[in-house]
Amino acid sequence: MASSAKDDNCGLFFETTDISSDILAAECPAFRIKSVEPLFYQPREKRIELLVEAHFNPFLLAAKDVAIDLLTDSGTGAMSARQWAALMKGDESYAGSISSENFQAAVKKIFGFRNVLPTHQGRGAERILFYCTVQEGDVVPSNSHFDTTGANIMFCKGVALDCPACRFPDCQDYHENFKGNMNTKKLEVVLKDKGDVIPLVMMTVTNNTMGGQPVSMANIRRVSELCRQYNKPLYIDACRYAENAWFIKENEEGYNDKSLLEIAQEMFSYADGCTMSAKKDGICNIGGFLAINDEHLAQKATEYLIMWEGFPTYGGLAGRDLEAIAVGLEEALDIQYMRDRVNSARFLGKLLIENGVDIIEPVGGSAVYIEAQSVFPYIPLHNFPAWTLGCALYIEGGIRGAEIGTVMFGERSESELLRLALPRRVYTHKHLEYVAKTFGKVIRNSHMYKGMKIVESLSTLRHFTIHMAPLRDGEIPKNHTLVKVGRKSSAAVYLPPHKNLLKRQQSIVGV
Repeated sequence: MASSAKDDNCGLFFETTDISSDILAAECPAFRIKSVEPLFYQPREKRIELLVEAHFNPFLLAAKDVAIDLLTDSGTGAMSARQWAALMKGDESYAGSISSENFQAAVKKIFGFRNVLPTHQGRGAERILFYCTVQEGDVVPSNSHFDTTGANIMFCKGVALDCPACRFPDCQDYHENFKGNMNTKKLEVVLKDKGDVIPLVMMTVTNNTMGGQPVSMANIRRVSELCRQYNKPLYIDACRYAENAWFIKENEEGYNDKSLLEIAQEMFSYADGCTMSAKKDGICNIGGFLAINDEHLAQKATEYLIMWEGFPTYGGLAGRDLEAIAVGLEEALDIQYMRDRVNSARFLGKLLIENGVDIIEPVGGSAVYIEAQSVFPYIPLHNFPAWTLGCALYIEGGIRGAEIGTVMFGERSESELLRLALPRRVYTHKHLEYVAKTFGKVIRNSHMYKGMKIVESLSTLRHFTIHMAPLRDGEIPKNHTLVKVGRKSSAAVYLPPHKNLLKRQQSIVGV
């Protein structure tokens, strides 16, 4: 009679259950490195020269001159061996390719919507959706619109209305796992008062503008109920859907035992469609899609898809891209991968806090968000402390981040943050340790940075191409009002006497 594993001398090795209960597995990285590329560290003097040539805009720096690039997690991730293998399967037929069928099957399995229109990236999906639905004077409520979403709405002469459940910096005064939620009371008022001019409601998961904070399933469900009550379609900006599913699994009662796929499927079951950038949680370098249940709207959207993107089965993408996205959407829901991603962000956040930097807490999955005025409390908002911090980070360490504040959003801004977005499966903990050490250097040299001024800018999405210049000592405004700012800092920030701007800034700093 064959003995069981427990009867064997080595039986104790077989007594573990699943990987979720294995503490060591939780700490082990989710991948190993198969291909590498060198990093180039320019000397500090050279970095200053390069930043001057780029008009003090990190977006205008050449990537080869950046040591650690945390500008965005969009399209900057490392594809897996499975994805590279899938590229070779790409069917480049103009119409009706097998790659299109594989892509459609992968999307519909997770998202569940009847009509899927591939686009070159997320903003292509946004453009088509809003061009089909938004007219002049229309209002589109959201928990928070990110830059291209709001810009596409405004391009159609609509109003991008943010309804976050908590506002910066008030949300920093308490611990809440779902700070990305929609303010459902405000949404209900807006739906009741402005229902005639609301074509749809958007929900961004995770909430990029609010520090990458997740949205709870309960909040998605309640927003869906309100949309049904007032007969408005709900669309989800799904760029980081897998990260949002992770936080629901980790923090919301009743979901701990569910898979990320099951959670994602429930999230989308409450919506009528979504826009998606596959450059985020598709873990690809290009691609996206618009998914719609409404057949009439899908037909209208297809007309614009053909004009602006391509034939409906490829939508501006090569067959190999469709194959890679199909694999990436699945891999983003792998529990070990997502645990590793979230833990990396938390690791960087912990190091920054240890270096005396205020960050948005709890840390989200895609990035760490720095409160710029904790580093430069003396720089007023109209002199762009977050943009200044981004330039300082490059000067001191060759690191590139992205401002999420007054330059990006103008008068819509309610925060002054520097986002350090983590490309998927790219940087190790040693890279992140270097980032934290560089912040220590920025803080030691903070007296050297006085703020920035705008030299030249466009009216829409100006942060991509804006030209800036540093302020000199003599340019710092005088006769300004002093108020306290920051959760840890006792320093003061200078506020200009202009009443409207003063009121806005006082609201932002919580006085």
